[in-house]
Amino acid sequence: MGQEEIVQRLEALFKNSTEAIVLFDRNHCVVDINQRFVELFGYELAEIKGLDVDRVMEMGKANSSNRGYTEAVISGKKVEAEATRYSKDGLPIEVLVKGVPIIIDGEFTGGYGIYTDITARKRVEANLRESEARNRALLDAIPDLMLIFNRDGVFLDYNVNDPEKLFFSPELFLNHHVSDVLHPRLAQTIMTGLNLVFTGRQPQLFEFSVELGGKLRHFESRLVLCGEERALAILRDITEAKHVEDALRKSEERYREILASIEEGYYEADLAGNIIFCNDAAGRLIGYAPEELLGMNYKDLYRNPAAAYNTFHQVFLTGEPDRGFTMEMIRKDGTPTYGELSISLIKDKDGAITGFRGVARDITERIHFEERLKYLSLHDHLTGLYNRTFFEEELNRLSISREYPLSIITADLDELKLVNDTMGHDKGDQMLKDAAAILKKSLRSSDILARVGGDEFSVILPRTDAETAESIAARIRENIDQHRKKARLPLGLSLGLATSDTEDIAIKELYKRADDLMYRDKLYHSTKARNKNLHALLVALEEKDFITEGHALKLEELCRKVGEKINLSTGQLSDLALLAQVHDLGKVGIPDEILFKRESLTREEWKTMRQHPEKGYRIALSCTDLSGVADFILKHHERWDGSGYPLGIKGEEIPVECRILAIADAYDAMTKDRPYSKARSHQEAVDELKRCAGTQFDPELVQVFLSLY
Repeated sequence: MGQEEIVQRLEALFKNSTEAIVLFDRNHCVVDINQRFVELFGYELAEIKGLDVDRVMEMGKANSSNRGYTEAVISGKKVEAEATRYSKDGLPIEVLVKGVPIIIDGEFTGGYGIYTDITARKRVEANLRESEARNRALLDAIPDLMLIFNRDGVFLDYNVNDPEKLFFSPELFLNHHVSDVLHPRLAQTIMTGLNLVFTGRQPQLFEFSVELGGKLRHFESRLVLCGEERALAILRDITEAKHVEDALRKSEERYREILASIEEGYYEADLAGNIIFCNDAAGRLIGYAPEELLGMNYKDLYRNPAAAYNTFHQVFLTGEPDRGFTMEMIRKDGTPTYGELSISLIKDKDGAITGFRGVARDITERIHFEERLKYLSLHDHLTGLYNRTFFEEELNRLSISREYPLSIITADLDELKLVNDTMGHDKGDQMLKDAAAILKKSLRSSDILARVGGDEFSVILPRTDAETAESIAARIRENIDQHRKKARLPLGLSLGLATSDTEDIAIKELYKRADDLMYRDKLYHSTKARNKNLHALLVALEEKDFITEGHALKLEELCRKVGEKINLSTGQLSDLALLAQVHDLGKVGIPDEILFKRESLTREEWKTMRQHPEKGYRIALSCTDLSGVADFILKHHERWDGSGYPLGIKGEEIPVECRILAIADAYDAMTKDRPYSKARSHQEAVDELKRCAGTQFDPELVQVFLSLY
């Protein structure tokens, strides 16, 4: 055999060996490893090349015995030792290490470390030692008895460690026939066994029981030939084993009780998939009593029997358990449920596969939760429409499709911010829901509708030309008009529409065109929409009885007389009259349960109430007709001493119109019934104005007011 062929065979042996092999140099540094080394320890060559292999696999743990082994190999000796090494993930691995030095020209140049995984053997040995220790304790207490008989059943010899524990006297038994010294039934059993052994049917096993010291003891006997004319009976006291067997039976009963009480379903099935055992929880999982499940086949339980078969068959073929796969099952009442199952094999004492066992737990709630999460990830939680994420995915998908002609409609809800700021987000949310319902009602089932922003909606119309898209947009506008006739708060949508007959226009460019046209539409009728919404807000405020005609006229009269008395200009008097009517406009956004509460407001409720000047300010700014008094609405609850809100200004920093309104409004409020107070007399109101002059009210204006009234 040539040198090259020898090298090739060695390399093949190195690479394909079932044992982990590392090649190291004279310094015990890694040069090469085989595939089994990678599988056993988890290291790739690049990770440990050039490193001391023992130090790598000791995970930083000092081990003098390992170093001794290394030094022996380096010295040129072949060594073999058991050691603990550690995988890359830190798990200990028991190995048999063989060190083979490489000597070239009498000089040590490196060597091979051959690692045989003996972890399983060590575990077996440990279990065996534990078992032997128990057995040894038993054997020390009850030693086996060896008896030798001839063909005729005469006792010839015995061997026992503790004669006191025998159930007969040896000296009376020697050279006697078994029937002379043993119980007839036991003697007959031994003779029958001897006849069978001497006729070639061996060994023969039988058990018997005798009473010793008032206690029944059990023995197991094995009869074997020990010569042509002799037979050996090995008697073992199996009383303790019987007790263990009894304990095992009781343990099995407890095991069954545990299975009956746990919440996870436990099942056993034969190889045909028929249920042969299950606990109560398994029955509850699919709505059956356990006894009803016995004999049922997997085909009757799973929504997809083929998938279930494939999974069980894979476990059968590989022998590897499946720790958790999800299957949809059918409950007794026909409703679906989801179970997470594990599968492992059942084997008999000879290792033959006889069936499957495992546990199952109900994960229906988890599956529904995951489905809900998936739904929420693609849908808007408020309107139930698709969200921007889904919409953009559809744009990307359609950009490479053949869905042309393609149209896109964009829609923007008018004055949503005004409604949110003044009437609260509940009203704004309802407007969004109404807008979504109108759009959905106006579209076809094949159209893709999404809420892509706070007040923005977009629609993709696949295979839709410009004429059809215009008719759909017209239908949207018609449905909006119908809604306006019935709704107390007008709803407006600004629309933009763009169509492409071919893929020459990128779909995102098409979307931008529709968006630009929508904003143009919004600019065209934004003022008109704003005035409609303002009118609706004023109507809502009137319905709340805060600017009733009588109250507005009375307040306007009181303010006008004071204004005239101090010589305000005509423009100031006009603003004052308008302020008297709309100063509480912001209260349209305050919940009724706070506005009309008879008891004292809580801290949080009072905080909400104090927001109405700012709400009114924003409403007024949005309307040309009211923008001139917006600042007065903002400051009409400021106080002379600076304790008012929302700005906390004081004295003449407060506009004179607001100071006049504060006195007139307070007087009118005190002399009329309110939800939270009864009307006071004129004199009581006058006294209160005097008391608050210089703190809440401008003292000079109070004097002017009192001079008039």
